[in-house]
Amino acid sequence: MQDIRMLREQLDQIDREIIGLLEKRLEVSREVARWKRTMGLPILDAGREEQVLETRAAMLREPERREDVRTLFRDIMAMSRAEQETVLQEEQKNA
Repeated sequence: MQDIRMLREQLDQIDREIIGLLEKRLEVSREVARWKRTMGLPILDAGREEQVLETRAAMLREPERREDVRTLFRDIMAMSRAEQETVLQEEQKNA
């Protein structure tokens, strides 16, 4: 059995990777906001969000965790929408 410190170090490394990926996702979300502004589209695309929830849940090898993944991605997409709102508000101030 591994030492608890080693296990925690592994978790810490995984968390750093998750944070890095989340930051990348938010960067792309900012670009999505600019594209939506140009195209005159609203930030919320409920159909797309439902599609993301379904496909991400289906990626799991453990079906009993699917609702957990849906919850996680609801939160991630809420962060993305908030980031998009911020981008659009900042651009309106600077216009």
